[in-house]
Amino acid sequence: MTASLPTLDDLDLEGKAVLCRVDFNVPLKGNTISDDTRVRAALPTIRRIREVADKLVLCSHLGRPKGQRVPELSLLPIAARLAELLDVEVVFAHDTVGDEVVKLRKDLPSGGVMVVENLRYDPREKAGDTDFARELAALGEVFVNDAFGALHRAHASITGVPSHRPSAAGLLIQNEIASLEKLQKRAERPFAAIIGGAKVSDKIGVFEALSRRVDHFFVGGAMAYTFLAARDVAVGTSRVEQEKVELAAKLAERCHARGVKLHLPSDHVVAATFAEDAEPETVNEIPEGRMALDIGPETVRAWSEILGRCRTVFWNGPLGVFEWDSFSGGTRGIAEAVASSSAFTFIGGGDSAAAVARFGLADRFGHVSTGGGASLEYLEKGDLPGLAALRRR
Repeated sequence: MTASLPTLDDLDLEGKAVLCRVDFNVPLKGNTISDDTRVRAALPTIRRIREVADKLVLCSHLGRPKGQRVPELSLLPIAARLAELLDVEVVFAHDTVGDEVVKLRKDLPSGGVMVVENLRYDPREKAGDTDFARELAALGEVFVNDAFGALHRAHASITGVPSHRPSAAGLLIQNEIASLEKLQKRAERPFAAIIGGAKVSDKIGVFEALSRRVDHFFVGGAMAYTFLAARDVAVGTSRVEQEKVELAAKLAERCHARGVKLHLPSDHVVAATFAEDAEPETVNEIPEGRMALDIGPETVRAWSEILGRCRTVFWNGPLGVFEWDSFSGGTRGIAEAVASSSAFTFIGGGDSAAAVARFGLADRFGHVSTGGGASLEYLEKGDLPGLAALRRR
């Protein structure tokens, strides 16, 4: 697929004004960025463009403002952080499109960088509106998409703009797709998938897709208790998707039929309430009135031993409430085991990426994706709307 995906080398950027879609959807506390990983991830593409282009306009979404101007979701703090990282002045446009924004772009000096306001302030972005895509396209002579984390969205800036300008994928997208293709086509065996998080329903598609490829499936997080409930194991007050218990049983059957070993927690860290200050207790059998909030140390030891023999590991979703110290041991223990292995390791974005960053382990994994939803959909379907739009340009 990467062979037919246009890259920066396929674009004439010399002396041009470039519109670049980035993913600056970063966590904010007030006006302070609490994690600038996604801003830093865009820097190689930004720097490559600036080496040859005349002007650069960057656009991104932030949060879910639902088509309204929500002041706390302005991209202004991100533009300020970008200026620090690049050590250049960054012009900020308080609108996303329109005559004033076009004028600001024209007035940019050679080598100038501009960030426009949150794409999702305009309801036409999420609607995939063709007129909005045309107005965005007017901000550049060529278009570069480097927003991997948004490639699974058929939004105007992702699937609409490429039909109006010569377009290509940036360096981040190229790197993400190369790593995903390694999982899909060149994974060394044994191949393990670790799936965590809250809901079975969120990951049915990728579970199906991966169960055709992997040798081991490790299921943790809240979703493990839907699988355990399907085996008639007592789960106390642990979170269970009752309407998905039958589906979990079928997914387990498919793993068995395909020779995939399905691993569920054998011990658990439980508490009486879902609270950070709840008293943790490690048990093999969950008593009535207790909920599991993490996998236990016995599970960590057993899983770590198997993972240590694997040659490829894909991980998406935490294995417990890793944000709370009392219930972070399982996610941390498995993260340390995987980071120490000699396997090709892929962290599928989202909370699992946040977890390994919190534990200071991110640089010890083969690839940490900037897009959880996009990486899951690519593994499930083998393509993304944003990639298809670039290939059709």
